[in-house]
Amino acid sequence: MSTAFGAGLLSACVPAHRHPTWAIYPLQRRMAHDGLAVVSQPDGYGLHIWIDTDTRQSGRCQPRWSADAARLFNGNGTAPFSSGLAPRQEYFQAVARQDVRRALRQQSQALCLQQSPRSSFSWVEPPRNAAEIKPEPYPLLEEADLLSDPNAVLEQEERLLNPAPTAPAQPGANSD
Repeated sequence: MSTAFGAGLLSACVPAHRHPTWAIYPLQRRMAHDGLAVVSQPDGYGLHIWIDTDTRQSGRCQPRWSADAARLFNGNGTAPFSSGLAPRQEYFQAVARQDVRRALRQQSQALCLQQSPRSSFSWVEPPRNAAEIKPEPYPLLEEADLLSDPNAVLEQEERLLNPAPTAPAQPGANSD
């Protein structure tokens, strides 16, 4: 018996619960189409990939990727959930699969249609390695975004709670 045949025969004897199912299905995070479950490990473990949109360009909606996917639990069960982070390497292995990218494209297109129906959808491939991750530039904070001075807020609250006394009413004035 050849070594390759023997190894193949032995791997066929591994129970099903020890192989990833590679089940791929929508798994909502906050709204429809904003997440995808990928069962990439045995026993229903995997990734919960979060999908965001980028509408910074007028009339255009495209996916915004984060390689920091959540850890999926009970992915083959009736109540899958996610918690914590999965390793980025696992994310890169998942998005290397054509079936995962196809599902990500469908979900991101549906999310764009839902969030920005008048915009045209533009597909952007998810990053497949650490070198392709580009930090997102965030707009500078404006003064209106900053917190107020806590002492000024306290003084304002005191004035509202304890208004200055008003002049006493004149005797003989009609109070009706």
